[in-house]
Amino acid sequence: KNWEKQLRNSDPTPYKVAKPMWDMNELREVLIALHNQGIEIRVITWLAMDSTEVYKRLVRQAKIEWLTKVGFPIDHFHGIAYGTTKANAVRGSLGSGETAILIDDNAKVRKGWGLGETIDPTTENIIEVLKALL
Repeated sequence: KNWEKQLRNSDPTPYKVAKPMWDMNELREVLIALHNQGIEIRVITWLAMDSTEVYKRLVRQAKIEWLTKVGFPIDHFHGIAYGTTKANAVRGSLGSGETAILIDDNAKVRKGWGLGETIDPTTENIIEVLKALL
C-alpha cells in the first residue's frame, strides 16, 4: 500500500516489507540443493528509478536485509541502476560455454538477457522449474 509514493519520496520501506511470491522455505531448499551441485546463486536487481546515490545505498541495504530475513541463499548480490542491462552484471564471470538462467517478471529484461534460459515468475512455478535442474 502506498509503495509508489514511498519510492518517490526516497523511502526504502517497500523493499523491507515486500511479501515473497513463493514459499521461501521450499525455494531455499531447492536453491541450496542447486548450490551444492555447483550452481552459483546471484541476485541481479534494479535499484529505484531516478535515485540519488544515498537512496541507491539505502535500497541496496534494504534488499539485502530482506533477502537475509527470508533466508534467501545468494553467492553474489548485484544492485544495479534502474534500466541497466542485467546480463552485464554476470557476462564477464561466465566461463566458455556456460549459461545463466534469469528469473524476471519484466519481458524486456528477459528479452535482453541472451545468456541462457529465462523464466517469467508470473507465469511459471519457479520452484518446479528449478527442481527440474536437480
